[in-house]
Amino acid sequence: MNVRAHMSMLFHLDKCIGCHTCSVACKNLWTDRRGTEYMWWNNVETRPGTGYPTGWEEQERFEGGWELKNGELELRLHSRARGLSRLFFNPALPTLDDYYEPYTFRYQDLFSAPEGTDQPTAIPISMVTGEPIQIEAGPSWDDDLGGSNLYAKNDPNWQGVDPDIQAQMHEIERVVFNYLPRICNHCLNPACVAACPSGAIYKRAEDGVVLVNENKCKAWRMCVAACPYKKVYYNWASGKSEKCILCFPRLETGQAPACAHSCVGRIRYMGVLLYDADKIYAAASAPKERLVEAQREAILDPFDPAVIAAAKEGGLDDEWIKAAQNSPAYKFVKLWKLALPLHPEYRTLAMMFYIPPLSPVVSTLERGLIKLDLPPERMDFELFDNLDKARLPLEYLANLFAAGNVALIEPILKKMLAVRILKRRQSVYGEVDAQTLALLEAAGTSLEEAEAIYELTTLPTLEERFVIPPYHREAAAELYNDPLAHKGEVGLGYIQPPQRGE
Repeated sequence: MNVRAHMSMLFHLDKCIGCHTCSVACKNLWTDRRGTEYMWWNNVETRPGTGYPTGWEEQERFEGGWELKNGELELRLHSRARGLSRLFFNPALPTLDDYYEPYTFRYQDLFSAPEGTDQPTAIPISMVTGEPIQIEAGPSWDDDLGGSNLYAKNDPNWQGVDPDIQAQMHEIERVVFNYLPRICNHCLNPACVAACPSGAIYKRAEDGVVLVNENKCKAWRMCVAACPYKKVYYNWASGKSEKCILCFPRLETGQAPACAHSCVGRIRYMGVLLYDADKIYAAASAPKERLVEAQREAILDPFDPAVIAAAKEGGLDDEWIKAAQNSPAYKFVKLWKLALPLHPEYRTLAMMFYIPPLSPVVSTLERGLIKLDLPPERMDFELFDNLDKARLPLEYLANLFAAGNVALIEPILKKMLAVRILKRRQSVYGEVDAQTLALLEAAGTSLEEAEAIYELTTLPTLEERFVIPPYHREAAAELYNDPLAHKGEVGLGYIQPPQRGE
């Protein structure tokens, strides 16, 4: 057993309000430089939709992720020989049109325009060429357009969904959308790392964060094509690849990443997951219907004495093990089995997890009635036998989070519904009767577990949402420098201290 630790984030999609505060926080902190204008390390997509960059899930075009060939796991993008032949020409790369051409506005026109009868305007200017452009796309261009023919109709996750159900999605009573925030998934089996010819991308062992060494980056951009989530970007000004770094400087000081800390809906959780590195290949090469379960099996129980012993033997101290035991990611992913990775069929073993949205289901169906036109007698949202008629089709959610396996989505929604019914009966009727307990049992949960899910979902403190262990950077600093001297040089470098010029 090769036990390692991974910092993982969890997104509760039932709570996302689509405010984009996370995106702006990340943008202001990391991508406000020349060449990064179009980079959104964190973006929030409207689903159903085509996402950002447009159509990033169309792997027949972009060739991202891994695939099984004759029982062997191989990059979809290229083999070593094919990668060498593609060094100077890679047709799988997204174009600037798939993102959007960065633009600003010529604001001086508002002040220098000659006197006239019309209102002066600031025309859009390309930040790449400096020439006037016609704006055709931008960040969050599809925001709140779920159900539209422009975006929702072209969502590749409709594959396999009954055409009649797709047609019903365009009816006014059934139009629905939800938000999907995305960052780099810092995968256990990252395709970007495997595809990089210069070895510039690496996954650091201490916390699993995937980083780019820009000193080694040669701008081959194989990482951009190989990442199935399109979360590696090319800086056209510096000629280097850049990506989400999971705010590791903040993690090392005990702070949550900027996107998570600024989240208005408090949908994000951060915690440690212990995993067995020896199971990575088997999990990534599992049959499609078992990909999620195989990844769960690779994630270990931090309370298991054998796991604890192996973790200590691998160099993890008691504080990291304790953080793994208190991790909200462990509870939602492994213990309660409510969270799933995004597109597990890409076989990268994504380590950012999502709790599927429930609200569109509950707010639509009740005894066949649309909206909340309720009869006077006592009733509940008994959807356990009607989930196939839900407003957001189970097949669609399964294509997003379960490699098309509906059997993984249905138990999650049932459990979330059971928790909601429990809390409503407690609030309205002030009791937990036998009928409620039977409903919890039918959903595969217990009263204690349902209460724990509710507490961590609705009433978590900041310390419960973000369980970040100490990185002990001070111990590493002592290996090469005086800790106080190092503190004074942070940000300036310790190899060559700053000197004043003459």
